[in-house]
Amino acid sequence: MNVTEIKSEGLKKVFKVTVPSSEFAKQVDAKINNIAKTVKMPGFRAGKAPVAMIKQKYQDAVKGEALEDLVQKTTDGVIKEQKLRPVMTPDVKITAFKDGEDIEFEVSVENMPEIKFDGLDKIKLEKLTAEVPAGEVDKALNYLAASRKETSKVEENRAAKQGETVMIDFVGSVDGVEFQGGKGENYPLELGSGSFIPGFEDQLIGKKAGEKVDVKVKFPENYHAKDLAGKDAVFAVEIKELREPKNVEINDEFAKSLGEENLDKLKNVISERIKGDYEAASKMKLKRALLDALDKEYSFEVPQSLVDAEYKSIVDQYEQAKKYNQLDESEKAKSEDELMAEYKDIAIRRVKLGLLLSEIGQNAKITITADDINKAIMNEARKYPGQEKMVFDYYVKNKQAVESLKAPVFEEKIVDYILGQAKVSEKVVSIEELYAFDEDKKETKKTAKKSAKKEETAEVKETKAKKATKKAS
Repeated sequence: MNVTEIKSEGLKKVFKVTVPSSEFAKQVDAKINNIAKTVKMPGFRAGKAPVAMIKQKYQDAVKGEALEDLVQKTTDGVIKEQKLRPVMTPDVKITAFKDGEDIEFEVSVENMPEIKFDGLDKIKLEKLTAEVPAGEVDKALNYLAASRKETSKVEENRAAKQGETVMIDFVGSVDGVEFQGGKGENYPLELGSGSFIPGFEDQLIGKKAGEKVDVKVKFPENYHAKDLAGKDAVFAVEIKELREPKNVEINDEFAKSLGEENLDKLKNVISERIKGDYEAASKMKLKRALLDALDKEYSFEVPQSLVDAEYKSIVDQYEQAKKYNQLDESEKAKSEDELMAEYKDIAIRRVKLGLLLSEIGQNAKITITADDINKAIMNEARKYPGQEKMVFDYYVKNKQAVESLKAPVFEEKIVDYILGQAKVSEKVVSIEELYAFDEDKKETKKTAKKSAKKEETAEVKETKAKKATKKAS
């Protein structure tokens, strides 16, 4: 075998490989001899037919197999000899293949970049933390009580007020035609909750049980069902019953109804839950800062094939969101050319950081254990209080789902390792600053998916209080 490098551009290399015809002939003969051991030919017992007869019958078919095996074996030899680390399966092109002549083919390889990194202890980061305000626990308690409030039927014949619940039957239509999903019976609608289309609930305030109302609304332009977005609709509504809320007292009995010993214990549970949320936000920001630091500190060429694949994935998500009218406001404000250029930059950054983290992980001999996967499954289960068993069963029965956990678990272990090597100081900040995520960061997923983190406002802080109650409820 003779190997010559005929082209080298960045990470891409092309080699010309020449294999002597005698080597190919040996491959063909070996396969013919193997067939001869068991093949049955007319007039001969199995394995006793003359090799020349077998060769005449099977040679053409065997040549294809022999060529494939020879090219695969030789290509593997080229990769080993040249000390290559292919990004993907090498591309092979046969350039010369004639009976009795040497075989020639080209092997095109996109090689993994050589990544060199110094000690990670030179990376300096600041971890933002926040204390749990006393009022945050009370806010969470109040939300929890409100979410578990009961209602009682209003016996008097009076008009419905905001904050009260009406039991309704409804049928929605557009241009006189009923649409899918626009029908309901005995639906409990809290007036003022904002759970229905804007303007719907307002038209029921002041109405009485037994009344029938034609509620006229317009679907938002960004409504998830594209066939309804921006269209005028009429809902034929019948108010079956009016119910008023009953106050829930926040005391030891309330705590016991949630499975806790007393109110103090419930407050502790909520406080710990909020602390956990703060810690998760803190770690997310710290990880972003780390990725920024790594991106700035290290520079190397990234494989174009990986960038192209990542870019395609981002664009596919964008096209899907565009199709269903689910683009976020930042995407709508930009031209498609601007977005595509932005997505290309994001793809390059993701590939670069992915390769760097992988290299650091391999260098540190970081591995994933069964215990790591079990912990990841437990963490997923905790996100669904009361449905833990269902989540566990899902992963037990779905090997693909378990496999999908390995990449993020491996990444988190690498990140934790780097943070353990880096110089990390802590800084106590306000809740607003802790939850203020910069949406223009490169590592943020600038795709159709809306960001999971927005700037912290009073409303978002209230949402955090609500989240803290999930464990208790």
